[in-house]
Amino acid sequence: MTFLVDTMHFILGYIVPFLLVLTLLVFVHEMGHYLVGRWSGIRILAFSVGFGPELIGFTDRHLTRWKICAIPLGGYVKFYGDEDAASTPDYAKLETLAPEERDRTFLGAALWKRAATVAAGPIANFILAIAIFAVLFSIYGKQIADPIVAEVKPDSAAAAAGIQPGDLLVAIDGNTVKTFDDVRRYVSIRPETPIVIQVKRKGTSLDVPMTPRRTEITDQFGNKVELGIIGILTNQETGNFRLQTYGPIEAVGQGAIESWNIVTGTFKYLSNLVTGRMKADQLGGPIRVAQASGQMATIGVAAVLHLAAVLSVSIGLLNLMPVPVLDGGHLMFYAVEAIRGKPVGPAAQDVAFRIGFAMILMLMVFATWNDISSLLG
Repeated sequence: MTFLVDTMHFILGYIVPFLLVLTLLVFVHEMGHYLVGRWSGIRILAFSVGFGPELIGFTDRHLTRWKICAIPLGGYVKFYGDEDAASTPDYAKLETLAPEERDRTFLGAALWKRAATVAAGPIANFILAIAIFAVLFSIYGKQIADPIVAEVKPDSAAAAAGIQPGDLLVAIDGNTVKTFDDVRRYVSIRPETPIVIQVKRKGTSLDVPMTPRRTEITDQFGNKVELGIIGILTNQETGNFRLQTYGPIEAVGQGAIESWNIVTGTFKYLSNLVTGRMKADQLGGPIRVAQASGQMATIGVAAVLHLAAVLSVSIGLLNLMPVPVLDGGHLMFYAVEAIRGKPVGPAAQDVAFRIGFAMILMLMVFATWNDISSLLG
């Protein structure tokens, strides 16, 4: 009986939230491809959420098969003239088509139409993230505090640099900071990276150089993560904590800013990996996403939506990487085609797609290994 209860708790607490979040992100991504493809006059054979055997589906009046498949770890739009779900052209079939039929295939479409159709997937993910953040900011607002130091931790980077309680942090590396969270966000992704904080102290402006220390912290769920820390705190009295509310238009702007912060943070993390300032064990796969979905579900719908927005930006960004098989890889080929005046040859594309698939597979295996190690550790 205990095993059954634990199993149901695991399914309802982790698997269901994970599948709901993932399905939303996949559906929106593929809908971007679908809508622009349809608008471009390309015939669409299938719209699938998931891979593998079809579980349920229907065929619409445009002869597009809409379906949900058994393996819920992605999705695809299959265009007329494609050999498979990765949009590999079926060259043998294309040669047999009449000109008017070939024009309705993906390969037969104008270069700009193909590029727009491919780019629409990641763009749809960015739009979804902005929309989710905008809704959250409109409904819940945003808790903010002034960037004023209330406490400096002993033996910290800030203490060593001479930061004092009461200091107003004006800018970091020339970038203006308006809230205490702006400081935290900037510092957290720059462990072991020298920075200069512009401080206003009793009417005097000071430039204070320091280096955030790479520190492992544990969140409320017991997850461990490494961040850059300088060792300053604020409080209600000093920081003037307050709820900032936004109208619809302002909320959209804030949603765009929040999404852009995730993009820049991601690139900074990748830069830190290359330079050795951060470890690669923070790269997570589907297991960690499922765990995070379940943890956010215990907090509430807003937390789940926030996670969905973060993941939507991440998926959009990942798909724009110039790796064959991903959308960015296709866009890279189209850029070459625009320069050369003719498409990259089938043999070269085939080799590139195989290499790209191997790279993605290795990344997935590595991320999944990190997930398992995190659970066991």
